[in-house]
Amino acid sequence: MPPAAAAAGGASPLRTRARAKVNLDLRVLGRRPDGYHELESLVAFAGVGDELSLVPHAPSSLAVAGPRAAGLAADDGNLVLRAARAFADAFPGAATGAFRLVKRLPVASGIGGGSADAAAALRLLARLNGVALSDRSLRAAAARVGADVPVCLESRARLMAGIGERLGPVLRLPGLFAVLANPGVPVGTVGVFGVLGLAPGETCAPARRVASAPPAGAAELRAALACSGNDLAAPAQRIAPEIGEVLERLAALPGSRLARMSGSGATCFALFDDCRASAAAAKTLARERPGWWIRATLLR
Repeated sequence: MPPAAAAAGGASPLRTRARAKVNLDLRVLGRRPDGYHELESLVAFAGVGDELSLVPHAPSSLAVAGPRAAGLAADDGNLVLRAARAFADAFPGAATGAFRLVKRLPVASGIGGGSADAAAALRLLARLNGVALSDRSLRAAAARVGADVPVCLESRARLMAGIGERLGPVLRLPGLFAVLANPGVPVGTVGVFGVLGLAPGETCAPARRVASAPPAGAAELRAALACSGNDLAAPAQRIAPEIGEVLERLAALPGSRLARMSGSGATCFALFDDCRASAAAAKTLARERPGWWIRATLLR
């Protein structure tokens, strides 16, 4: 019996999936006087992600495994343990346990891997302690851990704004068949904003109406997305020129309807009409670039 299970008296682990977050678009509205950037983004979630389990009532700890675990420390700086501390601060005396993270998503890749892991930790602790995901203290704890953690808490499509703390209502997006691709180059968010170069107090664009609903059909939604973009794509490509090649190759795949970068990069995505087209495109790209992380998935 593993030590964590023995310490917990053989308790069955709780499990959840930390699904990849994809920014279908991303607008930088400006930079606040305190230095934080105001953003607006339509966010969807993929069918691929990390896996997190929690052995209840074991000593608080974290073990990391999986194909993307190399170089990822299981120390106090890990977002899973930061989330656990934020939960304990919000709910004094709450039960905790031993976490095990199976890392499958690329690190520092613009699809919220660390934020999704932190949100997964909060979900498991909430389940263990009977806390609803709508609890205000839980949502506040999520915001303290990281900007993308609140939207990852329920992992449902929404319009997010501010520095990630303002969430619109849950959206019923049509399923979007996609290919995700990452060239294996980590891109730091802080560096991308540094290249963007906005001064504190500088504004770029007006906010759109949060109440506006996306089109109901996949083709209509793709057409609407084609009129938007990702304001961080250009500065990210200055840090990692490989992103340009990813976008070019995604756009050139048979059946590709839209190619765009997610978050601050370097992961990019392309949208297709159906699952056959996306699966075939993923296989083609994997043959061309075997060293890249490539997944066909459904965004919703």
